[in-house]
Amino acid sequence: MARAPEYRRLLNSMRTVFQLIARSSEGAHLIEVDGVIASITPTVPERSLPNSVIYESQESLIAALPELTRRYDGAGIEAWTVWTPEGDAKAAGALRDAGHALDADPAAMTLDLADLAEPPQIDHRTGDDLMPVVAELNDRAYGHDDAPFTRMFAEHPKGWTRNYVADLDGEPASCLLICPVDGDASVYWVATLPEARGRGLASRLLHRALWDAHEEGCDISSLQATKLGEPVYARLGYKSHGALQMWEKRR
Repeated sequence: MARAPEYRRLLNSMRTVFQLIARSSEGAHLIEVDGVIASITPTVPERSLPNSVIYESQESLIAALPELTRRYDGAGIEAWTVWTPEGDAKAAGALRDAGHALDADPAAMTLDLADLAEPPQIDHRTGDDLMPVVAELNDRAYGHDDAPFTRMFAEHPKGWTRNYVADLDGEPASCLLICPVDGDASVYWVATLPEARGRGLASRLLHRALWDAHEEGCDISSLQATKLGEPVYARLGYKSHGALQMWEKRR
């Protein structure tokens, strides 16, 4: 199925981000099998997000599934997921037959940064040294007592991302990071602490980060939005290109 140019750029950015994950913790690595890449994160074996697969064609994924299964099992990974564009029926069928289950279907969204208005004011910080804060805020915001984000990004390499943190009453309360890939300001790890929600922190912080990215030369932004997040991003001007299905295999 033909993909919109913006959608292809989103998938390309995702490949880069999962390469980054494969460099961000002890023992993490990337495997490549004929048009398929897979991040393997032994420090977080129980969660499928850091153990993700992106593919170029349905045929390449189907051919690689036995090898992927062998490699994930060999690394002691308990859960891994394949990101499958909506409409890839052959891939979805093969994954179902191989024991995967549809776990989530976030919306693939992009924004033309030329349409972005000047951002509102927000008390925020940026910098490489904020990655531990971003990881901790994600763990706290989503109630992860076992700290998967902190484990996932324990050795996050500097210079790959633009990390943003917004403060509330002098304490970190909301965060996100931008990973610039070939002019795409791809957005990841947006989180706000429960006690700080309802104040527009995340939307204002994202607006600020996108403005900065545009000034640095990015022309679009891409992200994957949950059902709750999709209307928030739509208000900023993001447009949906359909779902990205997450087919998880869990031992």
